[in-house]
Amino acid sequence: MSWATRVRSIRSGAEKRFPVLSELTLRLVSGNLLDSATRLAAQAFLAAVPLLFALAAFAPHTVRDQLGESLRAMFGLNGPSNRELQQVLDHSGSDELRETTGSVGAVVALVSATSFSRAMSRVCERAWGLPKSGTRIAVWRWMVWLLALLLVVLLQAPVREGFGAGLWLGTPLFFLTSTAVWLWTQHLLLANRVAWLPLLPGALLAAAATTVLGLTARLYMPGALNRALAEYGSLGLVLTMLSWLIVVCAALTFAFTIGAVLAQEPPLSHRLGTRPTLSTTDD
Repeated sequence: MSWATRVRSIRSGAEKRFPVLSELTLRLVSGNLLDSATRLAAQAFLAAVPLLFALAAFAPHTVRDQLGESLRAMFGLNGPSNRELQQVLDHSGSDELRETTGSVGAVVALVSATSFSRAMSRVCERAWGLPKSGTRIAVWRWMVWLLALLLVVLLQAPVREGFGAGLWLGTPLFFLTSTAVWLWTQHLLLANRVAWLPLLPGALLAAAATTVLGLTARLYMPGALNRALAEYGSLGLVLTMLSWLIVVCAALTFAFTIGAVLAQEPPLSHRLGTRPTLSTTDD
């Protein structure tokens, strides 16, 4: 028996014994997940930059300090990259920056950032094979999710540091917080069309992925950002951050999709009480 025949036989036997593998393979291959992740990362970056400057211009001093601490905790910033961040925050709150940004510009930045919310909503809907929510139903959810995400980012420093206890507490605390965030994210952006319990596998997978990537970022990102800044200037920072966002968004996209498949297939579907969803090919 050739290797190809043996592999096909093993795969066929595995699919018959574990039908979830067949569905999972089909979804991962045909779901254009990497394209969705890339679009999500691009929207995240386009939302983050204007919001950063809006916060820098109008947020109170304590909020700006907390933002700086959280960004340093998330990416382990040091050296030149940390000075770049500090330069933005140090010039914040000035009359010149407020005049440049303007209150109207800040509102526009917040509203335009909902494109990130919409992209995340479509990732969740594709994972569950659901059509788009009506705009009147979804628009307030996009804004609420975005504001909640900003709050989560601001609290990253104390959570990741275990409120002073260190990584031994911060890591499991970050995992639990991430699980709650991604569970709530799916439920909110899916407009309550999927019950809480079936969303749990995707939330756990997303939390595990972001926890691992969060630990990795503190080791990898400082050196990568500083090298990129030294070699290519600000453009290097942009490319490095965008590349990292693609990795994170790909992990979330795959986690939500895998979680949805697991929740809809036996044996988890019986335990979680998952109801069948209407599939869609809508982009």
